[in-house]
Parts: sequence; structure tokens; C-alpha cells
Amino acid sequence: MPVDSFTKAVEEFNQRKFYECHDSLEAIWVDSPEVDKRFYQGILQIAVACHHLSNLNLRGAIILLGEGIQRLRDYLPEYRQIDLSLLLDDVFLLLSKLQQLESNNLSSFVEKLFAQTSKGDRSEQSNSQGLECQLPKLIVVNHQSAMQDHN
Repeated sequence: MPVDSFTKAVEEFNQRKFYECHDSLEAIWVDSPEVDKRFYQGILQIAVACHHLSNLNLRGAIILLGEGIQRLRDYLPEYRQIDLSLLLDDVFLLLSKLQQLESNNLSSFVEKLFAQTSKGDRSEQSNSQGLECQLPKLIVVNHQSAMQDHN
């Protein structure tokens, strides 16, 4: 069964393949209805910000995280099965840490940030690295299984 384009982009984002995610989202965004464009652009900007961060481009990361937040706020708390409340909490915390970061600490911060695994408790991972934040993830909300759990 083929994976749809957005599911592929979500997987790329969560696997930290931020450049590939950018390409996937750009292909979706171009042909999207107007109501969805800002949503896809917001996630795309956060993916590119994380890519910039991996290349130690602090200024680019800060700018794009801020722009991504602005675009996605209109879609809270969730949209297209993505928990935007959790995403924006993570993005805002990361942005705040980056804005306070001294440039001579950037390399060490980024190394620790990207060394975190994507498994386990979010707060425990961040605190074990002394970062108090983590790379954002796209959490898919599945209402159907949530409804089944309540029955």
C-alpha cells in the first residue's frame, strides 16, 4: 500500500530528514487548496529551521522557527491529524533556548540536541542532556483509535 505524500513528509520530519521533508512538503504545498497552504508552509519552515540548525545556521533557524509558529497558530489545537499544540510547545521552547544561546555554545548545543533519541519520555531525554528542550516531532492524532479506547 503506497504511503500518501503527507504521511511521507511526517515520517521524514520525525526521522530528522528535514531537507527531504522540505522537498515533500513543497510538492504538496504547491497544489494545495488555499486553506491548507499556510499549514504546510508552517511545517515546512520548521523543518527547514531544523535543517539550518544542523548546519549551525542559528540566525536562519531562529527566523524560520518564528515564521513557522506564526503560520501554524491559526490551525491550533490540531489540523490534518497533527497535534499542533504539542508541536508548537516544542518549537516555542526550542526557539526560546536558541534566542538565549551564546554563539560559542551553538555547536555543543546542536550536537546534544541531535544526539537525543526519538524514543522514551520527552522531558527525561531533554533533562538528561541538560537542554530542557528537544527537536520537535509531528505527533499524529488518531481519533478513531481514541474513540475505540473509550468504548
